[in-house]
Amino acid sequence: MSAAAVVRKKRYNVRDTSKFLKTVGGSKEHCCVPLCSASSRYNTHLSFHHFPKDTNLRAQWLHKIRRARFSVTTHTKVCSRHFHVKEIHTTAKGRRVLAVGSVPSLFEWNNYTTASRAGVWERRSRPPSPEPDPPGPDEDLEQPVMVPMVMDHDYGASRTIEAPTAKIVRVTRAKNTYATTTTIESLSTRPTKLLPIDEFFLFLTYLSTGCTQRELGHRFNIHRATVSRIIVTWANFLYSLLGSVCIWMSPAAVKASLPPDFNGSYSDTQVVLDCTELRCQTPSSLLLQSEVFSNYKSHCTFKAMVGMSPHGALTFVSALFEGSMSDREVFRQSGITSLLTPDMAIMVDKGFLVDDLVPGPVHRPAFLSKRAQMSEVDVLKTQSIARLRVHVERLIRRVKENKLFDTTIPLSIAGSINQIFTVACLLSNYQNGPLVKKWRL
Repeated sequence: MSAAAVVRKKRYNVRDTSKFLKTVGGSKEHCCVPLCSASSRYNTHLSFHHFPKDTNLRAQWLHKIRRARFSVTTHTKVCSRHFHVKEIHTTAKGRRVLAVGSVPSLFEWNNYTTASRAGVWERRSRPPSPEPDPPGPDEDLEQPVMVPMVMDHDYGASRTIEAPTAKIVRVTRAKNTYATTTTIESLSTRPTKLLPIDEFFLFLTYLSTGCTQRELGHRFNIHRATVSRIIVTWANFLYSLLGSVCIWMSPAAVKASLPPDFNGSYSDTQVVLDCTELRCQTPSSLLLQSEVFSNYKSHCTFKAMVGMSPHGALTFVSALFEGSMSDREVFRQSGITSLLTPDMAIMVDKGFLVDDLVPGPVHRPAFLSKRAQMSEVDVLKTQSIARLRVHVERLIRRVKENKLFDTTIPLSIAGSINQIFTVACLLSNYQNGPLVKKWRL
């Protein structure tokens, strides 16, 4: 093959098939629809139509032909193959025009048809439903059918689980939101298909892992709304059950378990207090944002105060307050003042200026005030208090090992977060052993 023949072969583009079509018209109108190569130069059976001047109708055309950010000019046209035959009319002069309000609907991607595709539920093959067994001669047709549940473990039927939940108050979708159950739940009266032990496990999983309710619904094969109701139900139930146990210790009990590190100047310490904050979702209301915004965390937060006995047990937990509230105000509104007597001392951080709110002494690190340097006595006092007070921060860290508190608390559970946080604090007394190993009693 000669060099000239090779050059001529390269000039021909096999994709440009229109070069080999027979010309039947003089105009050069083309269709702007993707995947459509119609041209009036090679096809006289098609008509080409301008885009409508109406803005809304033109937007419908652009949406249908799938051309985003497309500039329409006077030469931009759509061929008649994308319209129904009934939408195209021929005038007395033989000109083909569109009916008013016509929109292109026939394309390559819908196989030039407007037949709607069946939904996923209709396309999905499902096994045929089994026919019910015919009733026996002695069976009553009006009696309800008991649906058995698969028992994958035997501890769910234990009386130790069913007995405390005999009077559980459940949250339902009914108008009467709270329905008290006074009898032990059975397979027919249980509001969900989960056993009480499984519902309790779901709540603990939500608390410890911080999974979303949608993910828990997928894991337990229940609806997300059911997961939400189970969480609220068990948060309220455990809040009442664990809250009925008095965790506040008498001075005699504190003295009996007082660690040797507190002997001396701090032997009268009744409780070690500190505040903690939970990050929450930012509300849309500017007023609420100003109330829950914390300057310390630079984020919207909920704030609570936690108290620990000298030997490491949780003895006090307050309700959750707005993040903008000071430590002194949280202390005042927490209600702990009514539990203190003149012979009880508290150990706090520098932010707790509560000397006028408590009847007894306050052990607090010294302030530098206007001095250039602390005295030796103040330095030793600050070090000794910090060495003892650090364990309340370890207690708070133990509570926050529940991954739910590592995430940003959504406002959708703001109505139950107070109960959930209190339950997490109370459960810390039943897990992981003593807070300080050398203080093991």
